Amino acid sequence: MEQVDCVVVGAGVVGLAVARALAQAGRDVIILEAAEGIGTETSSRNSEVIHAGIYYPANSLMARFCVAGRRALYRYCDEKGVPYRNCGKLIVATNAQEDAMLAGIKQRAEANGVEGMRVLTAAEAIEMEPNLHCTSALLSPTTGIIDSHSYMVALQGDAEHAGAVLAIFSPMMGGRVADREIEIYVGGSDPMNLRARLVVNAAGLHAPGLAEHIQGMPKERIPTAYYAKGNYFTLSGRSPFSRLIYPVPVPGGLGVHLTIDLGGQARFGPDVEWIDAIDYTVDPHRSDSFYDAVRKYWPALKDGALQPGYAGIRPKIVPKGAPGQDFVVQGPQTHGVPGLINLFGIESPGLTASLAIADHVVEVSQTG
Repeated sequence: MEQVDCVVVGAGVVGLAVARALAQAGRDVIILEAAEGIGTETSSRNSEVIHAGIYYPANSLMARFCVAGRRALYRYCDEKGVPYRNCGKLIVATNAQEDAMLAGIKQRAEANGVEGMRVLTAAEAIEMEPNLHCTSALLSPTTGIIDSHSYMVALQGDAEHAGAVLAIFSPMMGGRVADREIEIYVGGSDPMNLRARLVVNAAGLHAPGLAEHIQGMPKERIPTAYYAKGNYFTLSGRSPFSRLIYPVPVPGGLGVHLTIDLGGQARFGPDVEWIDAIDYTVDPHRSDSFYDAVRKYWPALKDGALQPGYAGIRPKIVPKGAPGQDFVVQGPQTHGVPGLINLFGIESPGLTASLAIADHVVEVSQTG
């Protein structure tokens, strides 16, 4: 059985960031990825937004890692030439009840350390975005958009430059706690067993299921996985807006918002569709509810303008209707298994927070 230092399971944006941070800290790292390449699931099926850190409860891991991660991410993109645009975002109110909610959103954002938040009158917002309909708006100037694939390629390059090795088509099938190390069973066309000093479970949607397959991992410490699918619809033609446009948040998500990609293409979504199994099919009929939602802030949306785009799945660890979740970075101090760090429920803003999550994993690995 081959002895290795660190294994990171999952080559999504968080797994790659963790592998990079560990390798740059002097650890020998193998990245196991079940699919044919990096970032094939949640990391490539999102809005590609660099989030400011507005909505999350104060002192939560989501809030702390999003703000720190966002600042680090902008610096990283500048250093590495990763394409991005700091375009800003408007959270728009369309009635008096929503007007009253903006101050609370601004207050929460400022408690999290978000810079530059400003409440705008309808006239100020429409001067910025002439196609917008609103009664007031909240400007987030630090929100942006990123080429997520280029970012992941840069993380992979950094990790490999520091000595990390990526193994694709190499699913971790299970493992067992052995003394102060973990034996892991790797499938694929060339199955093998490895004995690792550190295993980081960054398997995203599959992280709870993977933890279930590690003998010696306490079952009561493993959350149940729930899938909240988000469907996106694309707009034919160029975007009518230069900034991201978000409605006031709704339970379970941030409402049907408009984001743009670096090519100027607009997309609407994601909605929230609770499902029992992984399925990325977009039902064209779901666009019916999008039209009414979008026309509250963009009345000029024409019938038939929305086309099915793509879908992503949020790796939830709380069921529908439950209070919101936080990121879970679970080390030996929590579950008692030496050399194992589980990352559970890393949904949005996981991409934005990835560098900060990675730094935290390195800290946990040194104290666990």
